[in-house]
Parts: sequence; structure tokens; C-alpha cells
Amino acid sequence: MLTAFIANAQKKTFKVLAIYEGGGHHVEYSKRAKVWLNSLAVKRGFTVDYIQNTDDIDSAYLSKYQLFIQLDYPPYGWKDKAVTAFEQYIKQGRGGWIGFHHATLLGEFDGFQMWDWFYHFMGDIRFKNYIETFASGEVKVEDQQHPVMKGIPQKFLIKQEEWYTYDKSPRENVNVLASVDEKSYKPNGDIKMGDHPVIWTNPKYKARNVYIFMGHSPNLFDNPAYVRLFTNAIFWASGR
Repeated sequence: MLTAFIANAQKKTFKVLAIYEGGGHHVEYSKRAKVWLNSLAVKRGFTVDYIQNTDDIDSAYLSKYQLFIQLDYPPYGWKDKAVTAFEQYIKQGRGGWIGFHHATLLGEFDGFQMWDWFYHFMGDIRFKNYIETFASGEVKVEDQQHPVMKGIPQKFLIKQEEWYTYDKSPRENVNVLASVDEKSYKPNGDIKMGDHPVIWTNPKYKARNVYIFMGHSPNLFDNPAYVRLFTNAIFWASGR
């Protein structure tokens, strides 16, 4: 019995790499995410390592991890070897990926060019605008059968977010799990895109992957639906 217990425990153990920006106005979200992730890791039997840049990332480095979490870290400014290693990691299904918020900050930013591969990975979208003054919004689950959405209410409120808009909806290129109802924005405004997915996966890639737009306010971790969503995403994307 003890041998079986140990074998089962070892089977469930996995390693997570999380990258986040060390400064800027998203750092409070990342700080809260680290506290929450560390607590969940202890409870659920996995480990998390954190980095704040891509300097050390190559194929050998990524091979140690079964899941890569991109916490508010943009898809530009990556070292060349990190770009190559990450693309292989996803294309070859070497591990899973969860991206939040800044992962769709796609375009020419801070003197860097568009990462074309990542542009396709995210459904051929380009960042267009955002609600700088923030708004609450109601998220509607579209694919209740997907494991990432297990136990999530069909509708749940995000109280504070800087909702991004893109040059088009990614829907035709991805599997949409949830979208935001722009008519529910409070306060209402003009920064809208119509069909507005906020959670999706891209089944064209071998790695299990999920993008979750919401990831600005640390108060998201007080939202039971968001916490369940994040938890589900970890165990689905890592293949657990």
C-alpha cells in the first residue's frame, strides 16, 4: 500500500515555470499570483520556479518543466534562444502553457517587432486599444464541457479590468471558451470590438494551451470563479 501511495504521489508531482514582469503597473497582480500559486503548489503537490526575463531560457532549461505560465509578460523583447526554445516547446508538445493578459500585447512595442509565430499562436490578432480607466464586465462561458471551465458559473463578474480590443476577433482561428459581454461594461464606453473572446485555446498546436485575458488586478484572487479557472487551467494544461 505504501509503495502504491508513493508511486501515485510521484506521478502527480510536476514542475511549473512562471515568468512575470518585475515592475510596472501589473506587478501587484503578479505578486498576488505568486502567493496564491505557492499555496496551491503546497496543497496540490507541484513546484513553481519564477523568472523575470528570458535570459536563461533555452531548450534544456524548458525541458525541466511540464507547464509554462506567462504571468503578465509580453510577447516581445525575448532573447533569440528563448524564442526558438519556446516555439519548439509548444509545437512539439513538450509541456503546457497558460498565458495571461499581457500575452496578447501583440504589435510593435518598445522598439521591438511583432513576433509572427506568437501572433499566429494567439489566433492572428493584433492589439488595438484598451479601457485605460477600467470597467467591470460579465464573462460568459461558451464551452462548459471543456475541462478548464469545469465548475465555473455560466456567467461571472470581473469587477475591474482594462479590457483589450484587437484588430479582429480570434474566433475563427481558436477554440473560444468564454467571452465578455461588452453591453455589461460599467461604466459603459466606446472601446469595444463586438465579438470579444477572453478565454481560448489553440488546438492547432500540440501543447495544451489556454489564454486567459483577465490578469490586471490582484483582487482577481478574491473571485472564486477566477481562482477555479486558474486552478483548472494549471491541471489541464500540465496534463494532470
